[in-house]
Amino acid sequence: MEALILILTLLFVTFVALGVYAGVKTVRAAKRGVDRTITQARRSVEDTTLRAKSYGQPGVAGELAQLRLALRTSMRATQDALEAGVAEDASLRESLGLFERLSAHGRELDEDLKRLEREPDRATVATLLPGLKERTERITHSAESLRWAARDRARQFADDDLAALNAQIDVEAGALRHWTTDEPTVGDTRRHRQGDPADRTPGGAGQDRGGPAGAEGPQALTRPDPRAAGRYPWQKSARPETTN
Repeated sequence: MEALILILTLLFVTFVALGVYAGVKTVRAAKRGVDRTITQARRSVEDTTLRAKSYGQPGVAGELAQLRLALRTSMRATQDALEAGVAEDASLRESLGLFERLSAHGRELDEDLKRLEREPDRATVATLLPGLKERTERITHSAESLRWAARDRARQFADDDLAALNAQIDVEAGALRHWTTDEPTVGDTRRHRQGDPADRTPGGAGQDRGGPAGAEGPQALTRPDPRAAGRYPWQKSARPETTN
């Protein structure tokens, strides 16, 4: 009896622990989802604000906004391209590591530009703009190099795979068209004209050993059942047959 009570107690504690663990995991996942949504919303607001400043404010403020917007757009596009490609191409991990190092310089530049937006001495900020533009161009150029290299690599893999597939399809298409017809030889024709005793029947109706008379020619090709093939987005749905 005591053993049964101990087992039930252990089971109860285990279920409670599992429930608490599942609850904590659910809360953390929900929190991450909320944080991600808030971060995306904040980025959208900041991008919209920078875009409005770059077009609506002339002078130093507008140029600073343009630099920040160009930096953020280029870095985000490169990050999305590398993270999407690394799942299929493990060699992009090194490129992703280089991008993380580049991101540190990008964040530092973005903080400098944001701080200069609040700087009241516009004349001093104007003297710093050439150097800030050069830093922005160097960072965005490196980001674009990584992004386009990753895209070119993915496209080259796709082209190579398509070329190999086309070659295989050409070979298969040639094999499918390679049907042959058994043509009668000269000896077979002579025996047919003279009459081969082995081909004669008591009723006088001669038949070939390979099949009934008049059945010469290529065998009919078996058509594949289209319903057995998998469906693709470009396939039309078969209309149901109607009976009157």
